[in-house]
Amino acid sequence: MLDDFMVRAALAAVGLAVACAPLGCFVVWRRMAYFGDATAHAALLGVALSLAWSLPLFGAVIVVALAMAALVAGLSGRQSVDTALGVLSHGALAAGLVAVSFVQGVRTDLNAYLFGDILSVTRADLALIWAGAAAVVALVAWRWSALLLSTLSPEMAVADGIRPRAEQWVLNIALALVVAAGIRIVGALLVSAFLIIPAAAARPLSRSPEAMAVATALIGAAAGLGGLGAAFRLDTPTGPTIVCAAAAIFALAMLFAGGRRRAGA
Repeated sequence: MLDDFMVRAALAAVGLAVACAPLGCFVVWRRMAYFGDATAHAALLGVALSLAWSLPLFGAVIVVALAMAALVAGLSGRQSVDTALGVLSHGALAAGLVAVSFVQGVRTDLNAYLFGDILSVTRADLALIWAGAAAVVALVAWRWSALLLSTLSPEMAVADGIRPRAEQWVLNIALALVVAAGIRIVGALLVSAFLIIPAAAARPLSRSPEAMAVATALIGAAAGLGGLGAAFRLDTPTGPTIVCAAAAIFALAMLFAGGRRRAGA
């Protein structure tokens, strides 16, 4: 079954949806969308390091993503967080593009790192994606209550013996894992959108945090499979088409939520 490239692509899309679901909920709740962008853009620096020194792509991206998280944490007390994230996000993207251009023989592959190449996912990539998804889900599930309390009320979390900054690092690590796994699927420029849009679509349709996490996974999987099918039929770029499918589901969710509110009124 895994000899079919479309089956591998479909399994990769579902694996990314599973990985992004619980993490995307916290990104939306904590208003960390810009942080996701900065981490994804910084991933290109990890790509450049991987290509220049023949390092494993997954490990290089994780190291750079965590370094970006530490840098943002260090600057957040001195600058506006939005300002710091804006500077670091665009600076990291530009530096990554420049760094990759210096590595011989990879210019033709740059689009794959920017926009993804899900149709070229191999069995090894698939194993890595699902291993990353399992690690993210296990990590977030282990810290779910502490993460949720830290998100809803940092003061109550401290009173309960929970360290909100430590929980923030749990999210940072999980986000680095997702970016490292997703860069092969939808690319550095689109992985943050795939992380945010399904969670944003699930939010008005869910009655509890747990229900939102499940709905986010289902919406992400539907967007992945629907975008993959649309790209195959329309002969369009696969990564952007997947994100367009997620955006279409988000628009439908907003329309449904708006209609339900009007009906209740």
